[in-house]
Amino acid sequence: MGQSVIRSALTIGAIGLGLALNALDAASAGAQDWPIRPVTIVIPVAAGSGGDIVGRILAPYISELLGRPVIVENVGGAGGITAVSRVARAAPDGYQIVLGNAGTHSLNQTLYKRLPYNAATDFAPVALTVETPIAVIARADLPVNGLQDLLSYMKANHARMQFGSPGAGTMVHLACARLNALIGVDITHVPYRGAAPAMQDLMAGRIDYQCATFAPVIPQIEGNLVKAIALLQRTRSPALPTLETAHEQGLTGFEAATWYAFFLPKGTPKAIVQKLNEVTVAALNMPAVQQRLKEVGTEPVAPERRSPEYLQEFVASEIKKWAAAIKTSGVSLD
Repeated sequence: MGQSVIRSALTIGAIGLGLALNALDAASAGAQDWPIRPVTIVIPVAAGSGGDIVGRILAPYISELLGRPVIVENVGGAGGITAVSRVARAAPDGYQIVLGNAGTHSLNQTLYKRLPYNAATDFAPVALTVETPIAVIARADLPVNGLQDLLSYMKANHARMQFGSPGAGTMVHLACARLNALIGVDITHVPYRGAAPAMQDLMAGRIDYQCATFAPVIPQIEGNLVKAIALLQRTRSPALPTLETAHEQGLTGFEAATWYAFFLPKGTPKAIVQKLNEVTVAALNMPAVQQRLKEVGTEPVAPERRSPEYLQEFVASEIKKWAAAIKTSGVSLD
């Protein structure tokens, strides 16, 4: 090979290396400077729902800490798939964030035959933010008091009982399906088009019980329109401290909650992930945020559960945890 050819090859190689280094420097600088324009938090549910409330509580404080506007955009439909897929395909530059939940990043992975994203591998986990417990509630005139009474009644009367939910494959449907499977009963499931009609029929006595996201049903419990049976978490809620947990009533280890977490697209620079994690944690630590979350029946997760590493492991464990319940229920979606 001639010297001129060698020199040309070396020159081209040097140029290529220089361009790569410049790109890395630019990416690093971009991560350090992020954000330089407004950031969008995509909420995969309709306005006014639990995830929307949580996102809108956190957004202004995150905006203040970042020093840039934070836009909250609701993108509902298809069980959250539309919104989550959009963020999965977005540029990994930190400007598209999704507030994922137990449905979008756990249940959907098993529920859907052809899910256009992988909840465990297609995102850069940022932070688990809050959990909202699920409660078991019954019609007001059901002749039971407490969880053990309900379980005994279910065993004796399962052939003529019905339980409701806002829809097949929802977290609350599967929580009750797990409870039924645990005691070995097959009870008719009545899926509704949303939480409101399910609650209306429970109050009217047309169905016997349901599992429900706790915060929205507190008024019905306090008004004695439905009977509160148990909270499906280890500790009582300050929003209704008289309601005993399933753990206290002898069903140890049985927990179910709706949770919310921030995710960025896969490949987002670690510096951006870390910065968003830090401002999210700082927002969760603010007394005003904690008070507002308490008012809507939820609360931040413990500090040791807020890291990106924890969220990565948590998502994988949640997918595994609920896969069995989904398969047992027989629900499968295209």
